[in-house]
Amino acid sequence: MSLFAFAPSRGPRWPLALQAALGIGVPVAVMTLLGQPALGYIAASGAFTVLYVGSAPTVDRARVLPLIAAGLVLSAASGVLLAGSPWLVSIGVIVVAVVSAALAFGFRLGPPGPLFFVLVFGLSAHVVAVSDVSPLVYLGALAAGCVFSYAVAMAPLLAPRTRMKSARRLSTLLPGPTLDTGARVLLLRVAIVAVVGVLLGLVIDPARTYWIVGSAVAVIGVAAARREAFQRGLHRMLGTVAGTGVYAVLALLHPSGLWLALLLAALQFTIELVVVRHYALALVFITPLVLLLTGAATGEIGAMDVAGERIVDTLVGAALGAASGLLHPRAVPEGR
Repeated sequence: MSLFAFAPSRGPRWPLALQAALGIGVPVAVMTLLGQPALGYIAASGAFTVLYVGSAPTVDRARVLPLIAAGLVLSAASGVLLAGSPWLVSIGVIVVAVVSAALAFGFRLGPPGPLFFVLVFGLSAHVVAVSDVSPLVYLGALAAGCVFSYAVAMAPLLAPRTRMKSARRLSTLLPGPTLDTGARVLLLRVAIVAVVGVLLGLVIDPARTYWIVGSAVAVIGVAAARREAFQRGLHRMLGTVAGTGVYAVLALLHPSGLWLALLLAALQFTIELVVVRHYALALVFITPLVLLLTGAATGEIGAMDVAGERIVDTLVGAALGAASGLLHPRAVPEGR
């Protein structure tokens, strides 16, 4: 994972990129036209559903993605339930991080692993705490977004050639639950960074613990390797700082309405094209996407103080995630 070179291509990414872009852009556009843009921003979080098992055939994704959607809604419901207490939210961050990591690693879910379950939990708690949206309305909008994203992901089944493929059993797609040595170390790393990240967050600002922990979990990823941990940490730090600069420029334009929907879709499309080839570059687009989406949902879009907080939170979380990589043994050079 080099800062100065792209990883080899793993095949065309545009179908998944298009699905993700539609999943985030269409709900915002539709609800804006209906006069309820806030619900569109919430529903857009359902686009995270399509990011999983993206390389699998559609007939296989049809079996796995409902479980992902259910996990996202359950994470959101937990965040909404605990939203009234920063202390309970902090404890919830630890629980959601560890449980989602255990399931993701135990059933070999693959990237992006437990990351979005942690983020959806934290974002849900934050949005409900600072806005006047009803908890039930919030959950309904997010669930609707997940259903829409699932429908978008299933669109290829309209082609007879796609439907002719035989779907594998769910136990084959998600073998487990088993935790090999590498998975156990990954789970231990998630548990450590979740606890330490929450403790640091309680000192900095209890409302920001989920972002610190989410940044650390993102660095951990799904690769059980020491060098990978340090590289992902560096990419996360540099990409986020650069991405915050991009956000600052975009925020000056005060995007809203259909223009914001188009901007979010364009950012998501670009992210999915580059994330498997250059993590830091992807974060240049991920950072403004998340800041714009959460800012729009909470009415804080364009707030530079929030952007500054996210830089601090990301640096702390990325450093934690990278440092936890020391738990992995050193790679033995070939020939020894």
